[in-house]
Amino acid sequence: MRKRSVLAVMGAACLASSVAAQGFRNGGAAEQSERATFHVSTFATGLDRPWGAAFLPDGHLLVTERPGRMRIVDREGRVSPPLGGVPPVGTDGWEGSLLDIALAPDFVETREVYLCHTATVPGGVLTRLTRGRLSPDGTALEGTAPVLDAAPPQEGIRDHFGCRIVFGPRDGRLYLSTGDRFTDRGRAQRLDDLAGKVLRLERDGRPAAGNPFLGRPGVRPEIFCYGFRNPQGLAFNPWTGSLWASDLGPRGGDEVNVIRAGGNYGWPLVTQGVNTDGSAISDLQSAPGMEDPIHVWTPVVSPSGIGFYDGSAFPGWRGSLFVAALNTPGLVRLSTEGDRVTGEERLLWNRVRMRHVLQGPDGRLYILTDEADGRILRLDPA
Repeated sequence: MRKRSVLAVMGAACLASSVAAQGFRNGGAAEQSERATFHVSTFATGLDRPWGAAFLPDGHLLVTERPGRMRIVDREGRVSPPLGGVPPVGTDGWEGSLLDIALAPDFVETREVYLCHTATVPGGVLTRLTRGRLSPDGTALEGTAPVLDAAPPQEGIRDHFGCRIVFGPRDGRLYLSTGDRFTDRGRAQRLDDLAGKVLRLERDGRPAAGNPFLGRPGVRPEIFCYGFRNPQGLAFNPWTGSLWASDLGPRGGDEVNVIRAGGNYGWPLVTQGVNTDGSAISDLQSAPGMEDPIHVWTPVVSPSGIGFYDGSAFPGWRGSLFVAALNTPGLVRLSTEGDRVTGEERLLWNRVRMRHVLQGPDGRLYILTDEADGRILRLDPA
């Protein structure tokens, strides 16, 4: 796959050094993108490693904190006390605990909320999907219960859980990403195992109708596609209807993929990355019968949450895929045409680890920072 060139990153107008030292705040100088001029400000503070978020119908933001709490951030950036009723989650490991959150498509009627988190069960730890309801007063989750465990569990290192949730805008099904769990990479290729996959589910956790492996002996019917390392980003392209996924590579080989039913995305048989010590993982970067990524980063940017922009606040950014990057930290904007990536721009680069990016109902961009004293940043038109 041809490597895309990196386009211009920052314009001449940057935040003053005093602002950079203190972190983002209201009133900072304008920043220049290729297609938009914007301000970055701190919208909310006091969050402990925020991971996932979903906008409620009233414009408030429901946010998860990795240690196992949920909060609501109102339209003025005020953060609520922790909500009650959050299911217990494991708090050890670098990547586990309470991760993503998504609202049911009919949330206004059902108030259903879905969480992805880690859970300790006999035999080890696994990725769990839990369903509950937000109480009418917005202070607690009610009736929470597991609907799917990404079995089998695994002892040892508690990393690579994936754990991003999206609902299909056309089919209404729930899509869930799972990681390979790090120590046994081969799980991503095993079809009797839910690790290293994208799953497609009915809302009660059953395999969704029309899944590609339904009825195939020895294969988990929840699997929609497979061969992933640690996919922490899922987003539907609003123009083509396709599902896109970001996947963290090892040393090199971060990917963006267009998801196809039944597809094998190669990990660890095919990769453009190497082990952290520089040794080879595979001598193949592409292979027949395996899906190639549409965009690759080497060196890595460690992509986490992703989101397409189709708002009106930044007309020049319409059609872009935004990627929250952990290392090197910042925000990546990928310009797209259909299901192709046509260019790359790096914004707010090398400042703070970014876990997720999402478009608000006001058309602005909101970014969750991966910090113990975590923040929500907001990008406004200048």
